[in-house]
Amino acid sequence: MTVANPEQMLFASTTATFLEKQASLTHVRGLHASGVSFQDEWWRRAAELGWTSLLVPEELGGGSVSGDGVADLAMVAEQIGHTVAPGPLHPVSIVLAGLIEAPSGHEAAIEALVSGDTVASWAVYEPTRGFAPAHVATTATRTGAGYRIDGVKDRVEAGAESGAVLVVAECEGRVRQFLVPTDAAGVTVAPQASIDMVKRYARVQLDGVQVDESAVVGGAEQTPAIIERQRQVALMLQCAEIVGILDAVLTMTNQWLFDRHSFGRPLASYQALKHRAADMKMWFEACRATTKGAVSAVAARSPEAQMLVSVAKAYVADRAPAMLQDCVQLHGGIGVTWEHDLHLYLRRVALYRAMFGSPEDHHRAVFALTSANRSREEQQRMEPSA
Repeated sequence: MTVANPEQMLFASTTATFLEKQASLTHVRGLHASGVSFQDEWWRRAAELGWTSLLVPEELGGGSVSGDGVADLAMVAEQIGHTVAPGPLHPVSIVLAGLIEAPSGHEAAIEALVSGDTVASWAVYEPTRGFAPAHVATTATRTGAGYRIDGVKDRVEAGAESGAVLVVAECEGRVRQFLVPTDAAGVTVAPQASIDMVKRYARVQLDGVQVDESAVVGGAEQTPAIIERQRQVALMLQCAEIVGILDAVLTMTNQWLFDRHSFGRPLASYQALKHRAADMKMWFEACRATTKGAVSAVAARSPEAQMLVSVAKAYVADRAPAMLQDCVQLHGGIGVTWEHDLHLYLRRVALYRAMFGSPEDHHRAVFALTSANRSREEQQRMEPSA
């Protein structure tokens, strides 16, 4: 995202330096080789830089350097995209986005997440089902002491590394959320691999898990709005990181076109390749603009945020894989080798394209929202004036 003031510039510089030294592409390959998703100490250091506090109000132990925590968080995600860095920034941020909407009883959990001592993840996906938080098979049944939760969640990012999961479940005909410790009786966590080099997921089975009233996040009336806020944060982070990925890959590719020569001329001098580079530049700027619009709307809690995050995901996640494939082709044979770094970026983008709704899903969402808005406007025009 565009950095606008000295505080943000310092924060961005510190974040970039940390990632260059502690989360380079070489580091990512090393984690993959050792079968490790991320290191706990590394994540605590990232938390000390302020990554985990950006969405959290000061009265709960958070705060941001600029006063706009959403924009600062998007900037961190974009910087992460430059090296496809590891770490649970997305799941922790999504959980915090929900907890701060109804923090009563969860102050200790928020503090542990902000400090980096604990990792938590959003358990919203279920086997064989797409992203549909409003339609879940997991159930929460009232008991004398609280609730009993039964069901299976999968595609839980960093689930094996999490101390708690925020479970979306149906309770008395309504969707609710419960913060469940992963070491609670009846919780079974099984790791799941992904196409990404270091991002790991998990299948979380909940068999008669007993939680007390304090596990509930928000009231029944609040929950749909809280889930929508979490969805918006999740999509904003995805798009911001993809923008960072595109920035890094296009820079890498343009440098290659100038450095590589054919018939005594740099590849960048050929007209056909100039056109492809120009097209990708145009698409990149469009990706950056739609993402900036989504970030601004989420930060302002605008009524348009629901649509703008879907606009961004529909465009960015559709265009980015095609751009990266073009960059692979422009690199020639070396671009398809394991040794080249291009596939690290392509893997991350392919993962994000699928998670929290595909571009096709979001095109349909934009159409539905646009149609609903148009119907309301037409109805208002037809109503007689007072």
